[in-house]
Amino acid sequence: MTFTPLHNRRCSLMRTGTALSALCMSVLGIAGLAAEWYQWRGPQRNGISSETGILSQFPATGPRRVWSARVGVGYSSVAIRDNRLYTMGNVDGQDVVYCLEANTGRVLWQHRYPCPPGDYSGPRATPTLDGSAVYTLSREGHAFALNADNGRVLWSKDLAREVGAEKPRWGFASSPLVEGSLVIYNVGRAGTAVDKRTGRIVWRSQPSGAGYSSPVAHTLNGQRFIALFTTYGLVAVSPANGRILWQFRWETQYDINAADPVFQGDTVFISSNYNKGGALLRIGGGTPTVIWQNRNMRNHFNTSVLINGFLYGNDENTLKCIDWRTGAERWRMRGMDKGGLIAADGKLICLTGRGALMLVQATPEKYTELASAQVLRGTTWTPPVLTNGLLYCRSQEGELICLDLRGR
Repeated sequence: MTFTPLHNRRCSLMRTGTALSALCMSVLGIAGLAAEWYQWRGPQRNGISSETGILSQFPATGPRRVWSARVGVGYSSVAIRDNRLYTMGNVDGQDVVYCLEANTGRVLWQHRYPCPPGDYSGPRATPTLDGSAVYTLSREGHAFALNADNGRVLWSKDLAREVGAEKPRWGFASSPLVEGSLVIYNVGRAGTAVDKRTGRIVWRSQPSGAGYSSPVAHTLNGQRFIALFTTYGLVAVSPANGRILWQFRWETQYDINAADPVFQGDTVFISSNYNKGGALLRIGGGTPTVIWQNRNMRNHFNTSVLINGFLYGNDENTLKCIDWRTGAERWRMRGMDKGGLIAADGKLICLTGRGALMLVQATPEKYTELASAQVLRGTTWTPPVLTNGLLYCRSQEGELICLDLRGR
């Protein structure tokens, strides 16, 4: 990624003097907070926050609600940088890209454009921040680059139409990935890349086969590649020109591959629902090989997180921990519905599909729930986001809330 979080740039300038370094730590709250979340699933796209010092227990009435806002129907998560929050929703047949003040919920700007909500479910993709721009993708395949400060359109295009890409049954859901000078989308059989400054299409792939997952970048043996989980399986392409480097066939019922691939070294985990299951692949050679494959982790669309050699995720409505090396189940807890999770401070932060928030110890030994509270109503399939000790949760119906998880 070319974007460097602003607080890191500030701190690097202050390292020349002890007093200034101390000031940087004081101003930015380096007690574990101030981690930015400028794209889908966080800085590393792995669902893990570096923040520490968050609550381990909730007050009797649940975590304090700081603010709430209405942002239209949809499943879009949030991206946050410099106290600005970006998300998407659909209101009266128009997609709306929102910029809110992250600590108050005050609307700073909106950008609207016509887009059918599609069975009233709204946009799925999450905005991506890079430099002074924010990049979005609609369920119909409209791509926008907006000025992050004021919402001015830098460029826009009907990306799916321009490349002739076939729209998936439930619409495009891929959150844009910025890689160097490119923005990469899961549009087409092996992705589409545009110049991030101009919107010019740099490379494209065959028109059919886009999956619902988001692109993930990985480097192995000095080679950088982009992985896309499409309807046909996992494919790795060169970011420079879209050339296919390797692929692994993985077909599912209804062509739904929606959870992102999870990488560690020369291995990658893929998972799908509809009783397909998951597999750990070794990718060190030319063609991926299966290390193990079973049905212990069937991610519908919310991706698992990998912590210290163990995967934690939603297996068909059941929160589970499985061993990365063997695929063996370590523990389970029913009741997740289709909710998602992230991890921070040695904890899993889980939002069930019906709005219950749970803190769970991220350990393979046993399931240990630290706290729980009902925080939202409706359909809550979007995973939460944590930054600066504040947790952001949304419902498909359009309620976005900010909760205070800062430890005292």
